[in-house]
Amino acid sequence: MTLSRKWSVCYLIGTVYCSTAMAGGGYFSLGDGPIARQTAGAVTAVAEDAFAGSSNPAKLTAVGDRVEIGLEFFNPHRKVKRTDAAGPGEVYNFSSTSKNSLFLIPEIAWSRQLSDRFALGVTAYANGGLNSEYEQTTGVDGTNGNPETCKDKPGNFFLGCGNAGFDLNQLVLAPTLAWKITEHQSIGVAPLIAIQRFEAFGLQALTPLSRFPEKVTNRGHDIAVGTGVRIGWYAKPLPWISIGAAYATKTSMQEFDKYEGLFAEGSFDIPENYNIGVAMRPNHQWSLSLDIQKIHYSDVKALGNSVTNSLIDPVVSPLGSASGSAFGWRRDQTNYRVGAAYRSTPRLTIRAGYAYGKRPNKESIEAVSFSMLTPNPIHQATLGFSWETTRGNALHVAIARYLRSSYRGPSALVPGATETLAAHVNTLSIGWTWVL
Repeated sequence: MTLSRKWSVCYLIGTVYCSTAMAGGGYFSLGDGPIARQTAGAVTAVAEDAFAGSSNPAKLTAVGDRVEIGLEFFNPHRKVKRTDAAGPGEVYNFSSTSKNSLFLIPEIAWSRQLSDRFALGVTAYANGGLNSEYEQTTGVDGTNGNPETCKDKPGNFFLGCGNAGFDLNQLVLAPTLAWKITEHQSIGVAPLIAIQRFEAFGLQALTPLSRFPEKVTNRGHDIAVGTGVRIGWYAKPLPWISIGAAYATKTSMQEFDKYEGLFAEGSFDIPENYNIGVAMRPNHQWSLSLDIQKIHYSDVKALGNSVTNSLIDPVVSPLGSASGSAFGWRRDQTNYRVGAAYRSTPRLTIRAGYAYGKRPNKESIEAVSFSMLTPNPIHQATLGFSWETTRGNALHVAIARYLRSSYRGPSALVPGATETLAAHVNTLSIGWTWVL
């Protein structure tokens, strides 16, 4: 394999992996439940819905009996573009836009107070993931990166052939038990049962570096299951202030049988993470909340391994092995979230939020192109409202904007070329609460 071909494959590895990310939380969702979606996820110390299993299990003791459902309309826009290539490489100057731009993400939660001290509930939520599909090619025969498999077909943006993309979904079921240990403090635990669904296609140029070249791309959908646990603490020391903290272990996932030649160790674990938060209510109309979240991406090999591992030594560190190439997300991510709520009438509450989180990959010699192709906006803003009925049920509506983020830098694929990615996301969420 020539040096330029090796760099091309390395470039592809980063492109495929990093394209799963969409929010300031890396590939994690911004928040779950109607209140989180209105306040940019700043809900660790806010006990106003039943989605405690996805943020802080302990606050379930302050929620009451209720059932809640929600649906998010997720509208991402992603465009990759290559320019400035000259000579024989000029054929690779083209752009491609993902054709999939609308996804429906459901969620549901239930809670019940068993006694003055114990509460039971369950949360089902989408932890993260994304679907992309790029159709455009060079339009020139024989320009793919794996002629043994692709023959003389035109190359797609990732040097494979045919449509290129992936489909990654993570669903988490979190049964939750909370215990009020004192008048003002609660603790909680939520076992996490995760199900992943994944498919990759058009990535034929990756197969030469894999230990299982037949299990890299175009294998249809595959399913993996895993388990973890989240524990939490919630306290309300004064009527106008509440505080909370939660910790989630790494969710260890089964290997993808059909794609064990793509991910490091063949699996895609959900990383360990923890969050702390405070909420203040200076008067009966206003409330403010602040969250800080830490996600340990570097501890998951499929996320934290260097992108150059398989490039430097594909024999010792082939793609799909424990030391194989991956995201290069070696910087754990800290996210900051702030939310505000204004109760304008006894039935209407208006909320807004803002979230910020640095990208988990650094722009280095091994990752500049990968950073460009990570559709991972770092700023998000949300706005929404909740309207209560006379019976205490409620309608929730929220909109969010993942602010436009673009990357531009030198290509590791085509010498002298420049690559750019522009991405932004719009969301609309609708939810309903039944008070039991």
